[in-house]
Amino acid sequence: MTYNAVVIGGGPGGYVAAIRIAQLGGKVALVEKDQLGGTCLNRGCIPTKSLIAAVDKLKGVEEAAAFGIAVNQPVVDFNKVQGRKEEVVEKLVSGIQFLLNKNKVDFFKGAAKIKAPGVVEVAGDGETKVLQCENMVIATGSSPALIKSLGYNGTSIITSEEALQLQEIPKSLLIIGAGVIGCEFAHIYGSLGTEITMVEAAPSILSLQDKDISRRMQTIFKKKKVTIKTNGCIKKITEVDGGIQAELENGERLTAEKALISIGRVLNTHNLGLSKAGVALGEKGQILVNDQMQTNVKGIYAIGDVVMKYQLAHVASAQGVIAAENIMGKEAVMDYRAVPSCVFTSPEIASVGMTEQQVKDKGLPVKTGKFNFMANGKALSMGEGDGFVKVVTHAETDRILGVHIIGPHASDLIAEATLAVQKGLTAKELAGVIHAHPTLAEALMEAAENVHGLSIHG
Repeated sequence: MTYNAVVIGGGPGGYVAAIRIAQLGGKVALVEKDQLGGTCLNRGCIPTKSLIAAVDKLKGVEEAAAFGIAVNQPVVDFNKVQGRKEEVVEKLVSGIQFLLNKNKVDFFKGAAKIKAPGVVEVAGDGETKVLQCENMVIATGSSPALIKSLGYNGTSIITSEEALQLQEIPKSLLIIGAGVIGCEFAHIYGSLGTEITMVEAAPSILSLQDKDISRRMQTIFKKKKVTIKTNGCIKKITEVDGGIQAELENGERLTAEKALISIGRVLNTHNLGLSKAGVALGEKGQILVNDQMQTNVKGIYAIGDVVMKYQLAHVASAQGVIAAENIMGKEAVMDYRAVPSCVFTSPEIASVGMTEQQVKDKGLPVKTGKFNFMANGKALSMGEGDGFVKVVTHAETDRILGVHIIGPHASDLIAEATLAVQKGLTAKELAGVIHAHPTLAEALMEAAENVHGLSIHG
């Protein structure tokens, strides 16, 4: 049998691509050497959100007295917290398997290797199969980045993967890297009582966010007694009695029970047979693709982390759809104008489009509007008044170039902002849309009004 396509990698890019090819009438095979759902479902997005849901429940109990509800001191059963997380993951993995079966996608468990364009070898369960195909999609994702001097051992010096599997709450945790992953784990374990220290080489935490957002989040962390050391580089980490000791380049020494390495990710492009197939790679090892997700080799596509556009699950899924549609004869191109990103801290952070600084760096005239959740009735009713919405516009055309949110349910609110950026709405047009009251979304409307100084409540 010759497949219309073989998809290598069953994460949020790969399984979506496989299903869409099948929906369009193609015969498709999906190969995955580990668990369906990839890093996102098994070791990333979903398990962290399950743990965050648990600490959010804990926060609700701890703050219940402010709402007139008397409760006893809450007790965390961390084994049950972890058990529920595993149940959520297993349910979603089973759901993907159901979808593959429903759409008649052939699933092969094993390690895939490209033997030649149109030929994929799958080694698994003690046997090797050879799949013939007209096209293939590489969607093998990425893994946590490690630096040898940091001494990763999987027990006291760990990555996000081990941090998700801990059976006991550590008394103290040194987090190396204050990006999205580092900040989310600071929120999770800090909320559970762990003493958190974060070391970040950049001048600020969450350095890719709008400066106003990163500054506010840094202030919030400090209020929660999280120690943050920016402009700090760790020279080495060693094991000592009771945990680890980290030596910074300035000579300072830090101790903790465990160290979490969260300094980025490396691409899973090794041992795939890419060079033999003639697939071109970039300077950082990324697979080079055009806006139709095609590589330089006819019939070979690549999506997700391995192309290094955005290392986000929802971008991988969107790229998977584009690759699938091109494979099935429908011309489609990726559009990266409006890519939302979220950080699940407390409060949440979400952004889309350009930051104020990026607009300035491009030499464009910029105008911003901001609205604080402290002036939003729904937020105050929830006891979640910390944070704001910031709308960034082109000063002459009024077009919305970016929206940045720190506050309650920011990850949900960003959807409307993403649509506004995608469709090129102006601040005046967004402000003119009637928003239901009382809702958190009114903060977005008022921030848009404030671009012109016309917010009623701000």
